Amino acid sequence: MVDKEFLDTLVTTICPYIQTEQLANVKMQLDILLHDYDVKKMTTELTVYQGDVNHEMLVRFLRAKVVKGCTKRTVGFYQTECSKALAKMGKPYNEVTPDDIRYLFALRMRRDGVTRTTAGNEYRALSAFYSWLQTEEILIKNPMNKVDPIRPLKQKKKAFTQMEIEKIRAGCRTKREQVIIEMMLSTWCRITELVNIKIADISDGKCIVLGKGNKEREVYINARAQIAIDMYLKERKDTNPYLLPRSVSVCGSIKLKRMFQCDWYKYPEYVDPDRPMDKSSVEGLVRGIGRRVGVEKVHPHRFRRTGATMALRAGMPLIQVSKLMGHENIATTQIYLDISDEELEAAHVKYVI
Repeated sequence: MVDKEFLDTLVTTICPYIQTEQLANVKMQLDILLHDYDVKKMTTELTVYQGDVNHEMLVRFLRAKVVKGCTKRTVGFYQTECSKALAKMGKPYNEVTPDDIRYLFALRMRRDGVTRTTAGNEYRALSAFYSWLQTEEILIKNPMNKVDPIRPLKQKKKAFTQMEIEKIRAGCRTKREQVIIEMMLSTWCRITELVNIKIADISDGKCIVLGKGNKEREVYINARAQIAIDMYLKERKDTNPYLLPRSVSVCGSIKLKRMFQCDWYKYPEYVDPDRPMDKSSVEGLVRGIGRRVGVEKVHPHRFRRTGATMALRAGMPLIQVSKLMGHENIATTQIYLDISDEELEAAHVKYVI
């Protein structure tokens, strides 16, 4: 296997002959091409892979995450990504080297074509597994410590403009769609938080939501969202406790299917008695409204960025914006904000002597 120091030296040597922005790609390609070589082609005897060893250790790791209080979704993420990574490297966990890990992610991005964001998420899961192994003193050395983190390319993400917001509002065809849009604009809820709100939880213009890490926080519902909820609930005749219930499957005539797609929630027989609307259904509905009115890149998370950005522009302190978003670290909030160069220039003129 190629030593990392040697690879860095090789890349530095050829640096003057290629464009700087291509260095990372060249290094990644060399990682792939030279993986099976030392001074000469490697002829190693592979250790017989015993998958049950990895499985046993992974179960212990996941159990520790459950005890720590990680959500079912987070534990599932760790299970999926760590299992895939260990299977692709084809070695027991305690024989994996930094080179094996570099090679894995080089192939994921070059051969499989995954984005840096996806590869970064996979890296994060594997890193959590090996950090746990080291903390528990199952392994003395953590191979992930010698592998550079995979960071996504930083792209400036835009909030909606006021005109886009009004177009989206005007594009709602049902009271249910209005509730979804107004609640996202008012509460800045994550989509998983929104679908789990129960009608009984809403009181005096606020409600408690369960956020990341099973942490509760209070969110606030403005007058526009409250009116939308009241009008929507007057159309509901079912007993489902959730603000946004799930539907039951509908078969039959074209007329019935059209009704089902738009305002099925008005008919108790088409409303699931117990379960909330699923995340993907809300995402699809919101994207559909965007296509309907000609607004690009309409997705639930963008409403969080929009709410935070507009509040900051209106003068809300950053610490309060951070609290409303449910962030523990103010630096996380700053990533969300869409502040233009013109706004920064205006602020400089106003505040800097």
